[in-house]
This record gives sequence, structure tokens and C-alpha cells, in this order.
Amino acid sequence: MRILQSIILLLLAALLTTCHKDEMMPVVITLSVSDITDSTAICGGEVIGDGNTHVLERGVCWSTAPNPNNLTKHIADTIDGKGMYFWKITDLAPDKIYYVRAYATNSAGTSYGDERSFVTTTQNVNVFTITANGVSFNMIKVQGGTFTMGCTGEQGGDCYNDETPVHLVTLTEFYIGEIEVTQALWQAVMGNNPSYSKGDNLPVENVSWDDCQAFIRKLNQLTGHNFRLPTEAEWEYAARGGNKSCGYKYAGSNAIGAVAWYSNNSNSWIHPVKTKSPNELGLYDMSGNVWEWCADWYGGYSSDSQTNPQGPSTGSYRVSRGGSWYDYARCCRVSHRSRCTPGIRDKYLGFRLALL
Repeated sequence: MRILQSIILLLLAALLTTCHKDEMMPVVITLSVSDITDSTAICGGEVIGDGNTHVLERGVCWSTAPNPNNLTKHIADTIDGKGMYFWKITDLAPDKIYYVRAYATNSAGTSYGDERSFVTTTQNVNVFTITANGVSFNMIKVQGGTFTMGCTGEQGGDCYNDETPVHLVTLTEFYIGEIEVTQALWQAVMGNNPSYSKGDNLPVENVSWDDCQAFIRKLNQLTGHNFRLPTEAEWEYAARGGNKSCGYKYAGSNAIGAVAWYSNNSNSWIHPVKTKSPNELGLYDMSGNVWEWCADWYGGYSSDSQTNPQGPSTGSYRVSRGGSWYDYARCCRVSHRSRCTPGIRDKYLGFRLALL
């Protein structure tokens, strides 16, 4: 009996030894890199052999030095088995060469695919990205130029008297927000959310002109920049598309539904930013969604040509522009003007940032 037990134990030991020897490191290949920008790229791999045991981790690693490994920057998951996988790697530097390898790990160890390299594109100098307390947003460069402000021909018979007389305005270069200030950004800076309708990607609303100034002061302290509200002239020039303007009635189109959330398509509700088409400069929601505060006191127009106008020196009302989800198309035109007392708050009223 003891002899039989010994034989069985020897056979089990041999079987376990054989199984252990059959375990090998996985086989993985690195796939081609695609969709390369100045800060991102799509990288991936394919596990073509699992080494006869479970794959514990598979991913990609990258570096500006050759032969990256999973102790450097990497992204991974724990999905077992063979097959392809892809990830978008971010926070890359522009105009740099990067090296990337796919890898896979099982109980026998970690293996790597062949190394591939790619070069990020040159940074888009017309886009300036800022991060405040973890929330990033883009500012779009608006090249300086001269435009006709007010009730120009494409506005047809929809103009109000305060949009005349038309006059030439010359502006120097500035930056303006790609989107309206979101609730996520307001929360990150101010620590609260005053909006009626809550959602991180919704424009912040129910903020007064004075509230905007408080936000801007805190944002400037956080970032070291000098943000402000756009002047009325800057707002209209940007809404019209700056020096890329195609002469549209609304910000980016003569068909308002393509670029704006307004009374006829909003279902009486505010919408997330960047869900309609942009205008010629890549700016979203300059027609519709929420009204946007401008820096100026409200006043009448002059027919005189002006350079970098700041509006009247005093007044009772501040300018707001762009219309909202609640308004008819006539109020969402690029030349339309509105006015509010600086302390008023409303669920239709938000803002976007400007920067020199």
C-alpha cells in the first residue's frame, strides 16, 4: 500500500512539474499608432498567445526614450485572453518623438511587443488650453481685424433700432472661450453651483455680471492669467467668425438649427455645451443656449469708426449677447443686443471668457 501511495505521489509531482513547464510568457505584438495629434495618440496591442495560463494584465507603455516598459508611463487592463486592445494616450508634448510597446503579463512573467515610434504634431497655436483645479478649457485665438458692426445686410428685416447705425470697428488680437463657462469650471473655481439646471457640461447660469467678476478674480488668482469678459465689439466680431467670417446671420450658419439651441428646438431646456456645430473660428453656442454677459455698459451706437471700443464709461445696464434656449431666432442673431442690470440673475443668463 505504501509503495502504491509513493507511486501516486511521484506521478502527481511529475504532472505538476510538467504543467508548470508548460506555462510560458504571453506573446504580444504592438499595433500601429494612429490618430496622432500634438498631445494624444491611439496605441494598442494584440495578445496572440496567452502562454497556457491566464493573462493577468495587458497594456501599452510609452516614453521619449527607447525601450519603454511597464514601470514607465503605461495604461493597462486585466481582461484575460487573446485579442486586440486600444487606448488613447494623452498629455503628450507637441513635436516630440515617442516610443511605444504593447505588453502582457501572466504568472510566468511580462513580455513586450516590438517597439514602434511616432512623432506628435506641432501644437495648434490658435488654441490655448488652461486647467483650473483639475478642469481644463480652451481659449481660441481671434486674429485682429476690421469689421462692420451692427445691422448688416444678412440680418434682413430682423434688426432692432439699437443695432444701428452700422460702423467700422478695428480690434487687436485676443482670445475668447471655445465654449460658455460650464458648471464644472464654475464649481472648480467657486466651490458652488448656482445654476437652476444642474450638469457639469451645461453652461453655468443664474449668474449676475457681478458674480462673473468674482469668478474671474478667483480664476486669475488660480491661473496667473488676466481673464475678463469680452467687450461687446469683441463678442460680435468673434460670433461673426472674425477674419474668417462667411457673413452668416447666426454664429456659424444661416440655418439657426445647425448652430443654436433656441425656442424651436430646445424643448424648453438648456443643453450641454458643444452639441451644435461651431462657427468659422471653432466657437460653440454663440447663438442660443444661454445669453452671455459682455464687459460694456449698454449705450447707443455711433457711426464713427472705432478701435478697440470699450462702450460707455457709465450706465445702468450691462450688455448681454447671443440669445438663449428660451428665445426666438431673432434674438440669437450675431448683431442682436440685449441689456440687464449688473445684479440680475436668470436661468437664461451665463457668460464666456476673454483673454488678451
